[in-house]
Amino acid sequence: MLIITTAVATGALTLSACGSRGEDNKSGGKTTVVIGLDAPTTGELSALGLGIRNSAQLAVDTANKTGEVKGVTFKLEALDDKALPNVGQQNATKLAGDKDVLGIVGPLNSGVAQSMQQVSKQNNVTLISPANTTPDLTQGPDWKKNKRVRQFDTYFRTATTDEVQGAFDGQYAWEKMKVKKAYVIDDQKTYGVGLASSFKDQFTKLGGKIAGTEHVSPDDRDFKAVVSKVKSAKPDLVFYGGEYPASGPLSQQLKDGGVTVPLMGGDGMYSGDYIKLNKKAQGDYASSVGKPVEELPSAKKFIADYQAAGFKEPYEAYGGSTYDATWSVIQAVKAVVDGNGGKLPDDARKKVVEAMNKVTFDGVTGKVAFDKFGDTTNTTITAYQVDKGAWASRFSAEFKKFDKS
Repeated sequence: MLIITTAVATGALTLSACGSRGEDNKSGGKTTVVIGLDAPTTGELSALGLGIRNSAQLAVDTANKTGEVKGVTFKLEALDDKALPNVGQQNATKLAGDKDVLGIVGPLNSGVAQSMQQVSKQNNVTLISPANTTPDLTQGPDWKKNKRVRQFDTYFRTATTDEVQGAFDGQYAWEKMKVKKAYVIDDQKTYGVGLASSFKDQFTKLGGKIAGTEHVSPDDRDFKAVVSKVKSAKPDLVFYGGEYPASGPLSQQLKDGGVTVPLMGGDGMYSGDYIKLNKKAQGDYASSVGKPVEELPSAKKFIADYQAAGFKEPYEAYGGSTYDATWSVIQAVKAVVDGNGGKLPDDARKKVVEAMNKVTFDGVTGKVAFDKFGDTTNTTITAYQVDKGAWASRFSAEFKKFDKS
Protein backbone atom coordinates (compact mmCIF):
# COMPACT_ATOMS: atom_id res chain seq x y z
CA MET A 1 0.00 0.00 0.00
CA LEU A 2 1.23 3.35 1.14
CA ILE A 3 4.74 4.69 0.93
CA ILE A 4 6.61 7.34 2.87
CA THR A 5 9.44 9.05 1.01
CA THR A 6 11.56 10.16 3.95
CA ALA A 7 15.16 9.41 3.08
CA VAL A 8 16.86 6.79 5.21
CA ALA A 9 20.16 4.99 5.12
CA THR A 10 19.94 1.63 3.43
CA GLY A 11 22.62 0.02 5.51
CA ALA A 12 21.64 -2.33 8.30
CA LEU A 13 23.34 -4.20 11.04
CA THR A 14 23.62 -7.96 10.88
CA LEU A 15 22.84 -9.30 14.29
CA SER A 16 23.65 -12.65 15.79
CA ALA A 17 20.46 -14.65 15.94
CA CYS A 18 21.79 -18.15 15.81
CA GLY A 19 22.47 -20.60 18.55
CA SER A 20 20.30 -23.34 19.91
CA ARG A 21 17.07 -22.64 21.69
CA GLY A 22 17.45 -23.78 25.27
CA GLU A 23 15.31 -24.02 28.34
CA ASP A 24 15.26 -20.23 28.69
CA ASN A 25 12.73 -19.98 25.89
CA LYS A 26 10.55 -22.85 26.96
CA SER A 27 6.98 -22.18 28.03
CA GLY A 28 5.21 -24.98 29.78
CA GLY A 29 7.46 -27.49 28.07
CA LYS A 30 6.97 -25.81 24.70
CA THR A 31 9.38 -23.82 22.57
CA THR A 32 8.48 -20.14 22.25
CA VAL A 33 8.52 -18.71 18.74
CA VAL A 34 8.17 -14.93 18.47
CA ILE A 35 6.48 -13.31 15.49
CA GLY A 36 7.35 -9.63 15.24
CA LEU A 37 4.93 -7.01 14.00
CA ASP A 38 5.65 -3.55 12.64
CA ALA A 39 2.86 -1.05 11.90
CA PRO A 40 1.84 2.53 12.72
CA THR A 41 -0.21 2.12 15.89
CA THR A 42 -0.05 5.85 16.65
CA GLY A 43 -0.44 8.87 14.39
CA GLU A 44 -2.69 9.65 11.42
CA LEU A 45 -2.54 6.12 9.97
CA SER A 46 -3.11 4.32 13.27
CA ALA A 47 -6.64 3.23 12.28
CA LEU A 48 -5.07 0.87 9.75
CA GLY A 49 -2.11 -0.01 11.95
CA LEU A 50 -4.21 -1.01 14.94
CA GLY A 51 -6.36 -3.25 12.75
CA ILE A 52 -3.18 -4.92 11.54
CA ARG A 53 -1.84 -5.41 15.06
CA ASN A 54 -5.10 -6.86 16.37
CA SER A 55 -5.54 -9.24 13.44
CA ALA A 56 -2.02 -10.60 13.86
CA GLN A 57 -2.66 -11.09 17.56
CA LEU A 58 -5.82 -13.03 16.74
CA ALA A 59 -3.87 -15.38 14.46
CA VAL A 60 -1.25 -16.00 17.14
CA ASP A 61 -3.91 -16.58 19.80
CA THR A 62 -5.76 -18.99 17.52
CA ALA A 63 -2.61 -21.00 16.78
CA ASN A 64 -1.88 -21.31 20.49
CA LYS A 65 -5.46 -22.23 21.37
CA THR A 66 -5.71 -24.96 18.74
CA GLY A 67 -2.15 -26.24 19.13
CA GLU A 68 -1.49 -25.59 15.45
CA VAL A 69 2.21 -26.40 15.81
CA LYS A 70 2.85 -29.18 18.28
CA GLY A 71 5.40 -28.22 20.92
CA VAL A 72 5.42 -24.53 19.95
CA THR A 73 3.89 -21.51 21.68
CA PHE A 74 3.71 -18.37 19.58
CA LYS A 75 4.13 -14.86 20.93
CA LEU A 76 3.50 -11.57 19.10
CA GLU A 77 5.96 -8.73 19.62
CA ALA A 78 4.28 -5.62 18.20
CA LEU A 79 6.22 -2.40 17.58
CA ASP A 80 4.99 1.01 16.42
CA ASP A 81 6.79 2.44 13.37
CA LYS A 82 4.78 5.71 13.31
CA ALA A 83 4.74 5.30 9.49
CA LEU A 84 8.40 6.43 9.44
CA PRO A 85 11.07 4.46 7.53
CA ASN A 86 13.85 5.13 10.05
CA VAL A 87 11.68 3.87 12.91
CA GLY A 88 10.71 0.80 10.89
CA GLN A 89 14.37 0.05 10.29
CA GLN A 90 15.10 0.39 14.01
CA ASN A 91 12.20 -1.93 14.80
CA ALA A 92 13.40 -4.51 12.28
CA THR A 93 16.90 -4.37 13.79
CA LYS A 94 15.50 -4.82 17.29
CA LEU A 95 13.32 -7.76 16.29
CA ALA A 96 16.12 -9.41 14.31
CA GLY A 97 18.30 -9.24 17.41
CA ASP A 98 15.94 -11.60 19.24
CA LYS A 99 16.87 -15.16 18.30
CA ASP A 100 13.33 -16.33 18.94
CA VAL A 101 11.89 -14.08 16.21
CA LEU A 102 11.32 -16.26 13.13
CA GLY A 103 9.20 -13.82 11.13
CA ILE A 104 8.00 -10.22 11.03
CA VAL A 105 4.52 -9.22 9.88
CA GLY A 106 4.26 -5.75 8.34
CA PRO A 107 4.73 -2.98 7.64
CA LEU A 108 1.78 -0.97 6.36
CA ASN A 109 3.79 1.52 4.31
CA SER A 110 5.91 0.54 1.33
CA GLY A 111 8.48 3.21 2.18
CA VAL A 112 8.90 1.66 5.60
CA ALA A 113 9.29 -1.75 3.95
CA GLN A 114 12.17 -0.43 1.85
CA SER A 115 13.99 0.47 5.06
CA MET A 116 13.32 -2.95 6.61
CA GLN A 117 14.07 -5.27 3.69
CA GLN A 118 17.85 -5.13 4.01
CA VAL A 119 17.69 -5.83 7.75
CA SER A 120 15.45 -8.78 7.04
CA LYS A 121 17.76 -10.09 4.34
CA GLN A 122 20.98 -9.71 6.33
CA ASN A 123 19.48 -11.48 9.31
CA ASN A 124 17.67 -14.10 7.21
CA VAL A 125 14.34 -13.40 8.88
CA THR A 126 11.05 -13.55 6.98
CA LEU A 127 9.29 -10.22 6.40
CA ILE A 128 5.70 -10.41 5.14
CA SER A 129 3.41 -7.44 4.59
CA PRO A 130 -0.37 -7.50 4.42
CA ALA A 131 -0.50 -4.04 2.83
CA ASN A 132 2.55 -3.06 0.74
CA THR A 133 1.65 -2.59 -2.93
CA THR A 134 4.63 -0.87 -4.58
CA PRO A 135 5.91 -3.24 -7.32
CA ASP A 136 9.59 -2.33 -6.80
CA LEU A 137 9.65 -4.14 -3.46
CA THR A 138 9.46 -7.54 -5.09
CA GLN A 139 10.20 -7.06 -8.77
CA GLY A 140 12.86 -4.34 -8.78
CA PRO A 141 13.03 -0.83 -10.26
CA ASP A 142 12.87 -2.02 -13.89
CA TRP A 143 9.56 -3.87 -13.63
CA LYS A 144 7.93 -1.36 -16.00
CA LYS A 145 10.39 -2.50 -18.67
CA ASN A 146 9.34 -6.08 -17.84
CA LYS A 147 12.80 -6.72 -16.41
CA ARG A 148 11.53 -8.23 -13.18
CA VAL A 149 14.08 -9.46 -10.67
CA ARG A 150 13.28 -10.52 -7.13
CA GLN A 151 15.01 -8.12 -4.77
CA PHE A 152 14.87 -9.93 -1.41
CA ASP A 153 14.19 -13.62 -0.98
CA THR A 154 13.11 -12.97 2.62
CA TYR A 155 10.27 -10.60 1.63
CA PHE A 156 6.68 -11.66 0.89
CA ARG A 157 3.27 -9.99 0.82
CA THR A 158 -0.40 -10.92 0.88
CA ALA A 159 -1.46 -7.72 -0.94
CA THR A 160 -1.24 -7.41 -4.71
CA THR A 161 0.68 -4.58 -6.36
CA ASP A 162 -0.20 -1.09 -7.59
CA GLU A 163 0.50 -2.25 -11.14
CA VAL A 164 -2.65 -4.30 -10.72
CA GLN A 165 -4.61 -1.88 -8.53
CA GLY A 166 -4.05 1.29 -10.56
CA ALA A 167 -4.89 -0.49 -13.79
CA PHE A 168 -8.05 -1.88 -12.21
CA ASP A 169 -9.02 1.65 -11.16
CA GLY A 170 -8.47 3.00 -14.66
CA GLN A 171 -10.51 0.25 -16.24
CA TYR A 172 -13.28 0.52 -13.64
CA ALA A 173 -13.54 4.27 -14.21
CA TRP A 174 -13.78 3.81 -17.99
CA GLU A 175 -15.97 0.72 -18.21
CA LYS A 176 -18.16 0.84 -15.12
CA MET A 177 -18.34 4.54 -14.24
CA LYS A 178 -18.35 5.63 -17.92
CA VAL A 179 -15.81 8.36 -17.17
CA LYS A 180 -14.42 10.07 -20.28
CA LYS A 181 -12.24 12.75 -18.71
CA ALA A 182 -10.32 12.50 -15.42
CA TYR A 183 -8.21 14.97 -13.43
CA VAL A 184 -5.31 13.20 -11.69
CA ILE A 185 -3.67 14.37 -8.44
CA ASP A 186 -0.90 12.68 -6.47
CA ASP A 187 0.84 13.37 -3.17
CA GLN A 188 4.38 13.05 -4.59
CA LYS A 189 5.10 9.91 -2.57
CA THR A 190 6.16 6.78 -4.39
CA TYR A 191 2.88 5.02 -3.57
CA GLY A 192 0.71 7.91 -4.72
CA VAL A 193 2.77 8.66 -7.83
CA GLY A 194 2.89 4.99 -8.84
CA LEU A 195 -0.82 4.45 -8.31
CA ALA A 196 -1.75 7.58 -10.24
CA SER A 197 0.62 6.64 -13.08
CA SER A 198 -0.85 3.16 -13.38
CA PHE A 199 -4.37 4.65 -13.39
CA LYS A 200 -3.45 7.10 -16.16
CA ASP A 201 -1.79 4.42 -18.28
CA GLN A 202 -4.81 2.13 -18.25
CA PHE A 203 -7.42 4.88 -18.47
CA THR A 204 -5.84 6.54 -21.51
CA LYS A 205 -5.11 3.17 -23.12
CA LEU A 206 -8.84 2.48 -23.09
CA GLY A 207 -9.67 5.88 -24.61
CA GLY A 208 -9.98 8.18 -21.60
CA LYS A 209 -8.54 11.69 -21.55
CA ILE A 210 -6.60 13.37 -18.75
CA ALA A 211 -8.10 16.80 -18.06
CA GLY A 212 -5.10 17.85 -15.99
CA THR A 213 -2.60 16.74 -13.38
CA GLU A 214 -1.46 18.22 -10.09
CA HIS A 215 0.99 17.36 -7.33
CA VAL A 216 0.28 18.20 -3.69
CA SER A 217 2.12 17.71 -0.44
CA PRO A 218 0.89 14.85 1.77
CA ASP A 219 0.88 17.36 4.63
CA ASP A 220 -1.36 19.86 2.82
CA ARG A 221 -4.86 20.43 4.16
CA ASP A 222 -5.69 23.62 2.23
CA PHE A 223 -6.44 22.84 -1.41
CA LYS A 224 -7.99 26.11 -2.67
CA ALA A 225 -5.55 26.45 -5.58
CA VAL A 226 -6.09 22.84 -6.65
CA VAL A 227 -9.87 23.19 -6.42
CA SER A 228 -9.76 26.18 -8.78
CA LYS A 229 -7.73 24.28 -11.38
CA VAL A 230 -9.94 21.19 -11.21
CA LYS A 231 -13.12 23.25 -11.48
CA SER A 232 -11.83 24.96 -14.63
CA ALA A 233 -10.93 21.60 -16.21
CA LYS A 234 -14.48 20.24 -15.79
CA PRO A 235 -13.55 16.53 -15.40
CA ASP A 236 -15.96 13.63 -14.93
CA LEU A 237 -13.79 12.25 -12.11
CA VAL A 238 -10.91 13.30 -9.87
CA PHE A 239 -8.39 10.54 -9.17
CA TYR A 240 -6.11 10.88 -6.16
CA GLY A 241 -2.95 8.90 -5.54
CA GLY A 242 -2.31 9.11 -1.82
CA GLU A 243 -3.72 8.48 1.64
CA TYR A 244 -6.90 9.35 3.52
CA PRO A 245 -5.54 12.05 5.89
CA ALA A 246 -5.16 14.37 2.86
CA SER A 247 -7.76 12.96 0.46
CA GLY A 248 -10.61 13.40 2.95
CA PRO A 249 -10.16 17.18 3.24
CA LEU A 250 -9.39 17.41 -0.50
CA SER A 251 -12.69 15.78 -1.41
CA GLN A 252 -14.69 18.02 0.90
CA GLN A 253 -13.01 21.18 -0.39
CA LEU A 254 -13.61 20.10 -3.99
CA LYS A 255 -17.32 19.69 -3.28
CA ASP A 256 -17.47 22.97 -1.36
CA GLY A 257 -15.79 24.66 -4.33
CA GLY A 258 -18.36 23.46 -6.82
CA VAL A 259 -16.65 20.32 -8.15
CA THR A 260 -19.51 17.86 -7.89
CA VAL A 261 -17.87 14.80 -9.49
CA PRO A 262 -16.61 11.90 -7.32
CA LEU A 263 -13.09 11.57 -5.96
CA MET A 264 -11.52 8.16 -6.50
CA GLY A 265 -8.39 6.65 -4.98
CA GLY A 266 -6.72 3.40 -3.98
CA ASP A 267 -6.35 1.44 -0.77
CA GLY A 268 -4.66 4.41 0.88
CA MET A 269 -8.11 6.03 0.92
CA TYR A 270 -10.08 2.96 1.92
CA SER A 271 -10.57 3.56 5.63
CA GLY A 272 -13.46 4.51 7.86
CA ASP A 273 -11.43 7.55 8.88
CA TYR A 274 -11.71 8.92 5.32
CA ILE A 275 -15.43 9.32 5.88
CA LYS A 276 -14.91 10.84 9.33
CA LEU A 277 -12.62 13.47 7.80
CA ASN A 278 -15.00 14.28 4.95
CA LYS A 279 -18.57 15.45 5.49
CA LYS A 280 -19.17 15.24 1.75
CA ALA A 281 -17.70 11.79 1.10
CA GLN A 282 -20.99 10.46 -0.27
CA GLY A 283 -20.45 8.98 -3.73
CA ASP A 284 -16.64 8.88 -3.61
CA TYR A 285 -14.78 5.73 -4.66
CA ALA A 286 -11.77 3.77 -3.46
CA SER A 287 -10.27 0.45 -4.44
CA SER A 288 -8.65 -2.05 -2.11
CA VAL A 289 -6.85 -5.34 -2.50
CA GLY A 290 -8.87 -8.53 -2.29
CA LYS A 291 -12.59 -8.94 -1.80
CA PRO A 292 -14.31 -7.46 1.25
CA VAL A 293 -14.01 -10.04 4.00
CA GLU A 294 -17.67 -9.49 4.87
CA GLU A 295 -18.58 -11.08 1.53
CA LEU A 296 -16.25 -14.06 1.83
CA PRO A 297 -17.52 -17.33 3.32
CA SER A 298 -13.89 -18.05 4.19
CA ALA A 299 -13.84 -14.99 6.47
CA LYS A 300 -16.87 -15.78 8.62
CA LYS A 301 -14.84 -17.39 11.37
CA PHE A 302 -12.27 -14.57 11.33
CA ILE A 303 -14.98 -11.93 11.74
CA ALA A 304 -16.71 -13.86 14.53
CA ASP A 305 -13.44 -14.53 16.35
CA TYR A 306 -12.34 -10.90 16.01
CA GLN A 307 -15.60 -9.70 17.53
CA ALA A 308 -15.41 -12.30 20.30
CA ALA A 309 -11.84 -11.23 21.14
CA GLY A 310 -13.16 -7.82 22.16
CA PHE A 311 -10.68 -5.62 20.31
CA LYS A 312 -11.53 -1.95 20.71
CA GLU A 313 -10.58 -1.08 17.15
CA PRO A 314 -12.04 -2.48 13.88
CA TYR A 315 -9.92 -4.76 11.69
CA GLU A 316 -10.12 -2.15 8.91
CA ALA A 317 -8.86 -2.74 5.35
CA TYR A 318 -6.06 -5.19 6.13
CA GLY A 319 -7.51 -7.41 8.83
CA GLY A 320 -8.00 -10.45 6.63
CA SER A 321 -4.70 -10.09 4.77
CA THR A 322 -2.87 -9.60 8.10
CA TYR A 323 -4.37 -12.75 9.57
CA ASP A 324 -3.30 -14.62 6.44
CA ALA A 325 0.20 -13.11 6.54
CA THR A 326 0.63 -14.15 10.17
CA TRP A 327 -0.82 -17.58 9.48
CA SER A 328 1.66 -17.98 6.62
CA VAL A 329 4.54 -17.59 9.06
CA ILE A 330 2.87 -20.05 11.43
CA GLN A 331 2.45 -22.57 8.61
CA ALA A 332 6.08 -22.15 7.58
CA VAL A 333 7.18 -22.80 11.17
CA LYS A 334 4.92 -25.85 11.23
CA ALA A 335 6.52 -27.22 8.06
CA VAL A 336 10.01 -26.71 9.50
CA VAL A 337 9.12 -28.40 12.79
CA ASP A 338 7.43 -31.33 11.04
CA GLY A 339 10.46 -31.73 8.81
CA ASN A 340 12.87 -31.83 11.73
CA GLY A 341 11.42 -34.52 13.96
CA GLY A 342 9.07 -32.21 15.83
CA LYS A 343 11.71 -29.68 16.88
CA LEU A 344 13.05 -26.39 15.58
CA PRO A 345 16.51 -26.70 13.99
CA ASP A 346 19.31 -24.31 14.85
CA ASP A 347 18.99 -22.71 11.41
CA ALA A 348 15.24 -22.21 11.84
CA ARG A 349 15.18 -18.76 10.25
CA LYS A 350 16.74 -20.02 7.03
CA LYS A 351 14.39 -22.98 6.95
CA VAL A 352 11.33 -20.77 7.58
CA VAL A 353 12.26 -18.52 4.64
CA GLU A 354 12.58 -21.58 2.41
CA ALA A 355 9.26 -22.96 3.67
CA MET A 356 7.48 -19.64 3.01
CA ASN A 357 7.96 -20.11 -0.73
CA LYS A 358 5.96 -23.33 -0.54
CA VAL A 359 3.24 -22.19 1.85
CA THR A 360 -0.29 -22.65 0.54
CA PHE A 361 -3.58 -22.83 2.41
CA ASP A 362 -7.18 -21.67 2.32
CA GLY A 363 -7.10 -18.43 4.25
CA VAL A 364 -9.43 -15.65 5.33
CA THR A 365 -9.01 -13.88 1.98
CA GLY A 366 -9.11 -17.04 -0.12
CA LYS A 367 -6.30 -19.21 -1.45
CA VAL A 368 -2.96 -18.07 0.00
CA ALA A 369 0.20 -18.74 -2.01
CA PHE A 370 3.20 -16.82 -3.33
CA ASP A 371 4.80 -16.59 -6.77
CA LYS A 372 8.52 -16.57 -7.54
CA PHE A 373 8.78 -12.91 -6.57
CA GLY A 374 7.16 -13.39 -3.16
CA ASP A 375 3.98 -11.70 -4.40
CA THR A 376 0.56 -13.06 -3.57
CA THR A 377 -1.06 -15.06 -6.34
CA ASN A 378 -4.40 -13.42 -5.44
CA THR A 379 -4.85 -10.40 -7.73
CA THR A 380 -8.46 -9.63 -6.84
CA ILE A 381 -9.32 -5.94 -6.42
CA THR A 382 -12.58 -4.44 -5.15
CA ALA A 383 -14.11 -1.06 -5.94
CA TYR A 384 -15.95 0.60 -3.05
CA GLN A 385 -18.21 3.64 -2.90
CA VAL A 386 -19.24 5.74 0.07
CA ASP A 387 -22.95 5.27 0.63
CA LYS A 388 -24.84 6.57 3.66
CA GLY A 389 -21.74 7.04 5.77
CA ALA A 390 -20.03 3.72 5.02
CA TRP A 391 -17.96 2.04 2.32
CA ALA A 392 -20.11 -0.27 0.17
CA SER A 393 -18.53 -2.74 -2.24
CA ARG A 394 -19.54 -2.23 -5.86
CA PHE A 395 -17.43 -4.59 -7.94
CA SER A 396 -14.70 -7.21 -7.46
CA ALA A 397 -12.55 -8.86 -10.07
CA GLU A 398 -9.28 -10.73 -10.46
CA PHE A 399 -7.23 -8.37 -12.57
CA LYS A 400 -4.30 -9.72 -14.58
CA LYS A 401 -2.87 -7.00 -16.76
CA PHE A 402 0.53 -8.55 -17.22
CA ASP A 403 2.41 -11.81 -17.39
CA LYS A 404 5.30 -12.10 -14.94
CA SER A 405 6.56 -15.38 -16.33
